[in-house]
Amino acid sequence: MRIVFMGTPDFAQTCLAALIKAGHEIVCVYSQPPRKSGRGHKTRPSPVQAFAEECGLRVRHPLSLKDPEAQAEFAALDADVAVVVAYGLLLPQAILDAPKHGCINVHASLLPRWRGAAPIQRAIEAGDRETGVGIMQMEAGLDTGPVILERRLAIVEAETAASLHDRLAELGASVVVEALALPAWQPQPQDSHGITYAHKLDKREALIDWQQSAEVIARRIRAFNPVPGAYFTLGQDRIKVLAAELLAKEGPAGELLDDKLTVGCGQGALRLTQLQPAGKAAMDAKAFLNGRALPAGSSLLPAEA
Repeated sequence: MRIVFMGTPDFAQTCLAALIKAGHEIVCVYSQPPRKSGRGHKTRPSPVQAFAEECGLRVRHPLSLKDPEAQAEFAALDADVAVVVAYGLLLPQAILDAPKHGCINVHASLLPRWRGAAPIQRAIEAGDRETGVGIMQMEAGLDTGPVILERRLAIVEAETAASLHDRLAELGASVVVEALALPAWQPQPQDSHGITYAHKLDKREALIDWQQSAEVIARRIRAFNPVPGAYFTLGQDRIKVLAAELLAKEGPAGELLDDKLTVGCGQGALRLTQLQPAGKAAMDAKAFLNGRALPAGSSLLPAEA
C-alpha cells in the first residue's frame, strides 16, 4: 500500500520499521519538528524523523495541519492510507479524508479504556491487569473511532512504563502490519461504557505522597519510571525512586521504619530498592545509603510538611 506515516517517538519508530520490512511503500513521513533536548540543548530530530532519514524517506514536520497549503500537499501524496502513531498533532477533517482508506491509529490501550495521551502509564497507575493495542479508524473525536483489530497483553507484576512501552511497541508493530494485510476492514464501534481518559502526565504528580497506601505509591513509582520519575526530597535534593517493594509493616507515613529505606505509608510500607539522586546514575539502596545517615525515625516528608 502507499502509506503516509505520521509519528514522533520511539514507539512510533518501531511501527515504521515494521511497515518498511513488510514491503509497504512509505510515500512520506510526518513527524513533530526537531526540538532542543539534552544537557547541551541541541536541536535534535524526533526518533521517527532520524530513522526515516536514515532509510532515505521524505520527511515533513509542519507546525500545524490546519493550513490549506499543508492539506493540499498531504492530499497530493495520493496515499492509500495514513498510519498515525503518537504523532502529536490533531488531524483536521481534510487530512482524515484525504487518503483512499482514511487514517488509522495505533493506540496503546484496549479502547474505550484509556483514550488520550498517556495510556501506558495510566494503566499501570490504575492497577490494570491487562492492556493491549488497538488499530482504530480515526475520526474527529479524541480516540473515539471504531476499532479494526485489537490484541491483548497481560501487565506483569513488576511492570514499569518503560518495559510495558517496549512490549506494546513490538505488539503494535505486528498488529498494524496484520491489519493492513486484511482483505477488508470491518471496524467495530467502541463500547459506550467503560470510557476513561489517560490525561497527559504532569511533573507535579511525581512527588510521592506518603499518606497514600503503599500499593498506590508502588504503582505510581512503576508508572512514572522513567518519566517523569516519582521522587521525594531529602533536604535540598530531589531523589527519584525507580523501584520499591511492598512490605507488611505499619508506621507513620513518610518515616523510615529501619535503616534499610523501609518507609511507612498511609497503609503498609515500602522498601526503596533503586534510587537516583539528581545528576547521578541510578543505584541500589546500599549504594545510596553509603555516606548518608538515615537511621530509623528519619523523615522523608517535604520540609514544608
